[in-house]
Amino acid sequence: QVQLVESGGGLVQPGGSLRLSCAASGSIFSIDTMGWYRQVPGKQRELVAASISGGNTNYVDSVKGRFTISRDNDKNAVYLQMNSLKPEDTAVYYCHARVVHYSKYSFDYWGQGTQVTVSS
Repeated sequence: QVQLVESGGGLVQPGGSLRLSCAASGSIFSIDTMGWYRQVPGKQRELVAASISGGNTNYVDSVKGRFTISRDNDKNAVYLQMNSLKPEDTAVYYCHARVVHYSKYSFDYWGQGTQVTVSS
């Protein structure tokens, strides 16, 4: 009953920028955490950036200083501004949200994934 719809991926040259967007809708009491993960075929999924309710953020070391996560709680949306992109950033990026339902139980939800390709 909760869906996450993400967009913004594409093909970009090294050094370029992309902005990913994700919005959650459905039966939501609150959202504790929203974030972005990425995965390359044959490699384990990794957390790229997370925004926790209360204002805390964290990033994987490889994107610090280049990526910025932001959140709009009124829209249940999260964004990832990606600058100075490198070929090693190429992956499928997945939006994630830990949603608290009105029952006060929490569940994890995932977006459909968007491909980011950094190549010349």
